[in-house]
Amino acid sequence: MSSFYKLSIKDIKRETNQAISITFNLPENLKDTFAFKAGQYITLKTNIDGHEVRRDYSLCSSPKSGDLKVAVKEVAEGTFSSYANKTLKVGDILEVAPPKGRFIFTPNDSKTKNIAAFTAGSGITPVLSIIKCALEEEVHSKVILVYGNKTTEDTMFLNELLELQHQYKDRFSVQFVFSQQDEDNAIFGRIEKSTVNYVVKNEYKHIEVDAFYLCGPEAMIHTVKNVLTDHGIDEERIHFELFKAAKPAEVEEKTVATGNTQITITVDDETTTFEMAQKQTILEAALDEDIDAPYSCQGGICSSCLARIKEGEATMRQNNILTENEVAEGLILTCQAHPTTPTITVDFDDV
Repeated sequence: MSSFYKLSIKDIKRETNQAISITFNLPENLKDTFAFKAGQYITLKTNIDGHEVRRDYSLCSSPKSGDLKVAVKEVAEGTFSSYANKTLKVGDILEVAPPKGRFIFTPNDSKTKNIAAFTAGSGITPVLSIIKCALEEEVHSKVILVYGNKTTEDTMFLNELLELQHQYKDRFSVQFVFSQQDEDNAIFGRIEKSTVNYVVKNEYKHIEVDAFYLCGPEAMIHTVKNVLTDHGIDEERIHFELFKAAKPAEVEEKTVATGNTQITITVDDETTTFEMAQKQTILEAALDEDIDAPYSCQGGICSSCLARIKEGEATMRQNNILTENEVAEGLILTCQAHPTTPTITVDFDDV
């Protein structure tokens, strides 16, 4: 269970017409608490119009930089993203939870390895952290980035990426993809099967890629992953994180039971037992009981609400994060999980 810390905003930078980056002041006594691995995210919490709002944003700085920095792209009807882009200012205070997340890159300079990343839109944020980390801490490794956007004006961190490309010209290559603008040395269109084939089998066929990092909309991730596996790439070498999952109507939901379950929940070494309706998710039931269970997106995209079933069973409406082995070990996304047995025991601490 993560605690929240009040951090003031050190800097706000306009990255595109619809996106800003936010850098926080980090007191010396919290530097260890907020140490992070490339690819991780932090949860921001604030009150907007009298309602508590929590959102996850990936860190776009490198672990060695000392900066705690995220980027927020404004989306239609986005409560926090609109607030951040239009209202937040330097000196404002937000509540911030320490970094977490499973989409990570761990550098190892004793081994030369090459990575390739496919990303679109705001999916660049964790990938940018991974790229910086790889270039800074693995001095012989090569990095390939395929980055899709509508136009150059919509491209977050465009200048920063070009600067990195110049600084590491022998080790870092960028293939831009624009769907609404025809640019020299860029692919016109979207990241689709032909794009992946071009990158893997033509433009960079001379580079043996050890690991692939995918971040962006679900459809893009599935496309890239399927093409890579068709080419014989082991799934263990393909890492991904969704920035936009399928809409609920597009998800084939499993049948949810209509009975009741006696549930025992452990959070921060405190255990509570109560009865819940099986039509509720485990997270919903916990929050209704005023249990301070961790959560953020509530859409099955982040892993903030991760817990382990110690006894009993549950079914998840959708799962875009956990592997089959992790599910077999009892891990669940509680925002998607409905109990299916008369009793169930769920531990948020044992993850």
